[in-house]
Amino acid sequence: MFKKILAAGLFALGLGAVQPSQAADTLRFAVTDVDGLEKLQREFGPFKAEFEKISGLKVDFFPVSGRTAAVEAMAADQVDFVLTGPAEYVVFAARTKAVPVVTWQRPDYYAHVVVLADGPIKTIADLKGKKVSFHEIGSTSRHLGPASALNDKGLAYNRDYEATFVKTNVGLEALRRGDLAALGVNGNDIAGAAKKLPDLKLSILLKSAELPDDVLIASPKVAPATIEKVRKAFLESGTQLMGAVLATEGNQKYAGGTFKAGVSDKDYDSVRAMYRAVGINSFDKFIGN
Repeated sequence: MFKKILAAGLFALGLGAVQPSQAADTLRFAVTDVDGLEKLQREFGPFKAEFEKISGLKVDFFPVSGRTAAVEAMAADQVDFVLTGPAEYVVFAARTKAVPVVTWQRPDYYAHVVVLADGPIKTIADLKGKKVSFHEIGSTSRHLGPASALNDKGLAYNRDYEATFVKTNVGLEALRRGDLAALGVNGNDIAGAAKKLPDLKLSILLKSAELPDDVLIASPKVAPATIEKVRKAFLESGTQLMGAVLATEGNQKYAGGTFKAGVSDKDYDSVRAMYRAVGINSFDKFIGN
């Protein structure tokens, strides 16, 4: 009887020893700008299936309600990998020491300041004392990027002009009415406006330097070997993985892009400079939160 009990105990211990390696083969994955499980499955389902096939790793979707929830989840060891934007990465790095794994390139990723083509604003200096709107507080391409570009040209944020925030579609109509002097937008916004509002003629007053790409980051608690396995999958099978990403309409911002594995924290120092341009010198929380 004692031998049977001992054997059963050793068997149970053996099962327990296997569990950590099984857990290491399952990656909890979140995307900061995709709210809810249903949308995450719809937009990243094809990528998940292709990545699992290529890497041999299992992916569990971890839905979040936004960037703050994603940072808190990583800090609490509830998520392993997060796909996020440049401005968000800076906060993840400060709060969690997240590891950049591979960038997701967004071709033609610039910030712009636009005005009415036939309006009174012809130069950057004309914006002094006027109202400039940005789509969303803390956005890389629609707030930090255009505000920093204006700062580089001598217009101090919310001092030489009044900074306000409205969604781009609302801002375009306000621009038409003359309630706003300019808008901070990205290239997709300009293309969308040309398609949806063909009678609204815009002029690009200012264009930023190219912005850093979105980035897949890992929790510092993920084993280095697992991070390397993920990175290798993107390096060796990037074409197949990008094809899966672009299989859904919500990911077309990556069309024409590639994955780049040679990424480091210093690649996002330009984003930290953008934060400073709007008066933020501590990066451990999101603006407005």
